[in-house]
Amino acid sequence: MSVAGIEGFVPLDLTQVRSTDPTTSVVDARGPQGPDAADGPSFSSFLVDGLDRLDGVQRTADNLAVQAATGDLQNIHDYTIAASEAAVTTQVTVAVRNKAVEAFTEIMRMQV
Repeated sequence: MSVAGIEGFVPLDLTQVRSTDPTTSVVDARGPQGPDAADGPSFSSFLVDGLDRLDGVQRTADNLAVQAATGDLQNIHDYTIAASEAAVTTQVTVAVRNKAVEAFTEIMRMQV
């Protein structure tokens, strides 16, 4: 197993974010609205894709752990790298979930 880069990482397109000047309207990080708004991937597809990648990383680490335990694994560092990658990916996923729950809680506390 080779160490892969972050080719699946999709940075935010900050050109779509409007000015945060308080005299203008609310910042809309969703990008343009209207007929062209459906061109990009949706937030839910990002979530599903991220969870699928997390599952894949964990499955790879699990498979390599089984191979290491049975003696079929040639290079133990492959398992070490995969286990570390799975741990970091899980930590990032949990951190994103915690921030989402925190944001939802703050929204629910808002007075209407």
